[in-house]
Amino acid sequence: MRHTFVVHVEDKPGVLNRVASLFRRRAFNIESLTVGHTETSGVSRMTIVVDTDANGAKRLEANLYKLVNVLRVTDLTAEAAVVRELTLIRVSADQETRTHIMQLVDTFRAKVVDVAPDSLIIEATGTEEKIDGLMGVLEPYEVLEMVRTGRVAMSRGQQAPVEGPSDETPGEVDDNVSYSV
Repeated sequence: MRHTFVVHVEDKPGVLNRVASLFRRRAFNIESLTVGHTETSGVSRMTIVVDTDANGAKRLEANLYKLVNVLRVTDLTAEAAVVRELTLIRVSADQETRTHIMQLVDTFRAKVVDVAPDSLIIEATGTEEKIDGLMGVLEPYEVLEMVRTGRVAMSRGQQAPVEGPSDETPGEVDDNVSYSV
């Protein structure tokens, strides 16, 4: 199962490397990783998507809290959340196909952000399924280049900031699991 972690960290050099190394040392493949500033100066927010079971997710959360610059970790997998992805797609377009491509883009509520004589750059935001659907309908027009940001997520409703591990401590999950770094 894919788990989405939101990790608030101090905005300091080397933090991204330490977090990514933790996943590497534990043999977890990061499927998506986005990092950016938050509303609080000096704090960055990482959204990390990893394929693991519930036990692996609890171990990862506990191990993330052991890293010095980690302030807060939330597993949004089971929570109500808004999840989006951004993509830019360069697609081949000539005089004949340009109008049809632009109609398809409108259907997906995306927008054309650059027009060149032989191509268009399309910007789309939405769920992974929406982005995949747009890619599917653009395939016949020759996609020249594509970049995706990866998943960003935010829990729904007003959330009170919580520092430190969740109420469910590692010992309560499974006493046979090692949580060392």
